[in-house]
Order: sequence, then C-alpha cells, then structure tokens
Amino acid sequence: MQRDLSVYHEPISGLFPPPASKQDWERYRLSDEQVRFFNENGYLAGVRILDDEQIERLREELVGLMNPDHPGHHLYYEFHSNESKDPAKVLFHALGAWRIAPGFHDVLWNPAFTVPASQLLGGAVRFWHDQLFCKPARHGGVVAWHQDYSYWTRTTPLKHLTCWTGLDDSTRENGCVHYVPGSHLWPDLPITGLTGDMESVQTILSDELKEKFKPVAIELKKGECSFHHARMMHGSYANTTDRPRRATVINVFSDGVMSNSDEPLLEGVPVIPKGEKMGGQFFPLLFDPSRIAP
Repeated sequence: MQRDLSVYHEPISGLFPPPASKQDWERYRLSDEQVRFFNENGYLAGVRILDDEQIERLREELVGLMNPDHPGHHLYYEFHSNESKDPAKVLFHALGAWRIAPGFHDVLWNPAFTVPASQLLGGAVRFWHDQLFCKPARHGGVVAWHQDYSYWTRTTPLKHLTCWTGLDDSTRENGCVHYVPGSHLWPDLPITGLTGDMESVQTILSDELKEKFKPVAIELKKGECSFHHARMMHGSYANTTDRPRRATVINVFSDGVMSNSDEPLLEGVPVIPKGEKMGGQFFPLLFDPSRIAP
C-alpha cells in the first residue's frame, strides 16, 4: 500500500537541503525592489527556485503521477486526465501530488520557495494545496481567465499566495501563463470555468475593468517561478509546439487563515469547522521566519 506522505511535515529526501546558517537563509531573500514590484503589480516572475537535478527528479516522478494506475492514485484530492473534456484540447490537472511522490512532497519545504513566500505574505507560511498542470505537445488545452480566490472562499481572510513553477521552458508558443497587472486590486469576480473559452471573462467585466484588461505574457526558463496574488487575473493559452509544457503549482496562505466552511475543504480531508484556524496533517506549517536561529 502506498504510504501517505502528508504525515511527514519535513523533507524526507535530500533533494532540497536546508540552509545551515542564518546567512545561508538570507541568500534566498527577495530584494526590496522585487517585493515592491509584487505589491504594486500583484505578481513577480523570473525567480529561480529549482536546479537541473531537482527538475529532472520532479519530471521523473511526474511520469508516474500522470498514470491513473499509479498505486498512490487514491491519495489525490482531484485528478483530471483531461479537465477540458475535449479530446482535442487536453489539459492534465491534479491536486495532491505532495501526498504521493517524495520530490513533490519535499518541494514544499524548498527554501528557495519558502523564504520569498514568507516575504510576500509578511510572516509564517502554511500549506494550502498543490497542483499539476500539463499541456501535451500540439494538443494542449487552455486555462481560462480566473482569480484563484474565487475558488478558495472556503478559507478566510484572503492572505493567500500562489507559486507557479515550470518544469519546461514556458513560452507564448507553448502556453505560458499570462497576468493582468494590477488586477489583484480588483473585486472578487464570478467563476466562468477553468477550461474552454478564453473570452468568457469578458462577460463578467465592467466597462472600467475591460479598459484595464491588458495581459502580459510570463515567459520563464525551466526551474523559474512566478508568484501571484490570489485575486490576480491569469490564464494560459494552448500549447502549439512539439514539446510538452509541464508545471507544478504550490498554493499557500499566512499562518492564521481560518476555515470558512463546515464542509471538507479538499476531497477526503477531515472537516475543519468554520472559524477554526487551518492546520493539522493536511495544512502543515512550511516556514516561520521567527524560528531561524541567529
């Protein structure tokens, strides 16, 4: 029986060695300019958080994770071989890889991720859930325009952050993420669907927001990430190249965020009653800057 790695709240392999001193932690910090850019625009791109060895390990694990017959398949919260349901527009999407594969478990504690995440959230970082997004060569579906928090109102308050990391170079041609700068300051908008029509977003935008809807393409080298605010409008177009576009996403929030629902927050996870702090086996604390020894 496949073991559930969610019981381990620390790295279980040597893929992401912890810093040995406060000075070593410091080298992962964002600059003041980078933090200002994020606060003004709602995103920050081009932060390298994986080296070539780490990328290869995750790619190797991903091959098995995409197989519905994987022995750990039952541990996923969600698994969609094709979320679009259109065989001509394939989008693989799954939640819960951290419970199944050591590399995808340990990447949550990667200091190159946790330190910047703590800076952007302003304190201790707690895990929400992970995602895999894969677009096959010349067969990739789209991720339609959306705000993450529209799907996450079952947690409150909004103190969330997303880290999108490419396991391949991400380009306009293979379906890189696009952001609408400044849209993190927009109100919560209705959900129009995660796949399918990229233009459906226009039906929910006011005339004022339509004027502000000016997307920018976020092209990244493999191993680089982009961070974005939970209200950031973002989406990605089809992969028209001869190679896949694979990515892993880590979603986190500030320690202290609470449940806003008396229903399970993720499929198969025990209820955290509304108003209670998020925590426990499935929502571990990843990083607390106050615990770094001087």
